[in-house]
Amino acid sequence: MLGRTEGIVLRSRPLGEADLIVEYLTRDFGIRPAFAKSPRKIKSRFGGSLEPFTHARISLLGREDANLPRLTQSDIIRPFQILRENSGGFVQACGLAGLVLKLLPERETAGAAGTFELLLWGLDGLEKQPGSAFVPLVFKLRVLALAGYAPSLNGCARCGRQSEIFCFYPRDGAILCENCKKDGPAIKISAALKGLHKSLSEFPLDKLARIKPGEALLSELRAFVDMHFREGANIALKPARPV
Repeated sequence: MLGRTEGIVLRSRPLGEADLIVEYLTRDFGIRPAFAKSPRKIKSRFGGSLEPFTHARISLLGREDANLPRLTQSDIIRPFQILRENSGGFVQACGLAGLVLKLLPERETAGAAGTFELLLWGLDGLEKQPGSAFVPLVFKLRVLALAGYAPSLNGCARCGRQSEIFCFYPRDGAILCENCKKDGPAIKISAALKGLHKSLSEFPLDKLARIKPGEALLSELRAFVDMHFREGANIALKPARPV
């Protein structure tokens, strides 16, 4: 028996006329699909607790290795209804869910609690500030680290030299100084961006709102993150739209 945990609805899909398969990110069990009996009926006991991005306290019944445990209880902690009703925020939230589904293997419990807290932070930020450019960028940086794809920006990967200007090579996941740089896709990394990356990677989630980078530095960060996803981690930045 899996038992009680907290879960965030990532997506769901119909099964038959009235049932659903709901895919959760759980705090204790990682990504887990669950079978929900008859939630599409008017008198369903699950009510609106299976809507996309709903944060709920859930009970899953089944063996630890069960492919599809049964959802027996779902009590809403936070519905994120305002986020769902904002089209721009909803699309951004789908992007966060898509990254979790892409990066965290199903049933993987290592790092699940950290990813769970990060997704809650991201959904909260997008509900408060729909269209925010800062929240998705920070989410991408942090989820990369949790999944083992964090870039190395701690000095030249060849000589260890510290410098004001580096080139980041996404296929190596590291930076090289002017003396060691090579051919291949790369992007210049300033000392300011290195400092911002360190702060965004290490600050507690509840303190990140104190960091307010200027638009130019935010654009530099966006270009760096997108290149690392595309060329280094080889992750397609496509949202996973819940049903």
